[in-house]
Amino acid sequence: MLRLAMTTDAETFDRVREPLATRDIAVEHVQAKERSLRVSAGQRGGEGSAGEGSRDGEFDGFDVGFVYPSRLMEGAVVDARLSVPWVNGRDAVLASRNKAGALAALDDAGLPTPRTALVSNPVDEAVVTEAVSSISYPVVVKPNSATRGVGVATAGDLDSLLGVVDYLNLVHDYRATGDKSYLIQEFLPGARDYRAMVVDGVYAGAVRRELPADARERGRWKHNVHRGAEATGVDLPERARELAERTAETLGIDYLGVDLLEMDDRLVVNETNARPTVDAATKYEPDFYDRLAGLIERTAAGES
Repeated sequence: MLRLAMTTDAETFDRVREPLATRDIAVEHVQAKERSLRVSAGQRGGEGSAGEGSRDGEFDGFDVGFVYPSRLMEGAVVDARLSVPWVNGRDAVLASRNKAGALAALDDAGLPTPRTALVSNPVDEAVVTEAVSSISYPVVVKPNSATRGVGVATAGDLDSLLGVVDYLNLVHDYRATGDKSYLIQEFLPGARDYRAMVVDGVYAGAVRRELPADARERGRWKHNVHRGAEATGVDLPERARELAERTAETLGIDYLGVDLLEMDDRLVVNETNARPTVDAATKYEPDFYDRLAGLIERTAAGES
């Protein structure tokens, strides 16, 4: 049986274990954060001596990794100890996490995206004013590399926008902040929000993410499941399926969540996620796990 290392023990881990086990893939958790990791024990033995992972046994015997750890610093140590290929490696995670970079690549390939500007701090107010000049209010302001809707806000006018930017400037002024960029993006009110899954280049199902009615009545608008939205399986039309597949192809990522927004006749790629949460199997295509297992097996064999 193939051994798959997974560095999350949350929803995806629980949902994929049994379906993959029936396909001869054992899913096991490898903790990559909120712990100590032995980096080096100093010189001990000569050439060819066993590494720390071999001595401890924790990282031994795996054939393949699922998705590179979300924390890149810890991930480098875990990657060295495991010494396995990843379904989605470091490059895939970085390409998707950089929202501006991903959108720029998609726009360059002719794929529809929301009007978006990247601001790289420090800048003065004139730069922000110029950046938003071609985008109608209200606008969305979001960190370039955060997930789960963290730090995302709307602004209905320039004064409100500059107020949000003031808070971002405070964060970016801290010298240890690595990413000092943010996006200003057009807001599509009332847009239908979909997360499409692509596995090995092929559409594999989708969910519509929607807030409960009472939340919408209170003025809530973020559709992230981690913010209280509900995910319902949907059958996307062909043009949405093709857009999701073209997105994965353009970014060169084998296993990808593609966030689509649809309003009136517009369908755009809003974001991508190379570490997508797997939902209930009933919300995907019948062969979802067959395809996922095939991708994992080919990765382990060095064919992906």
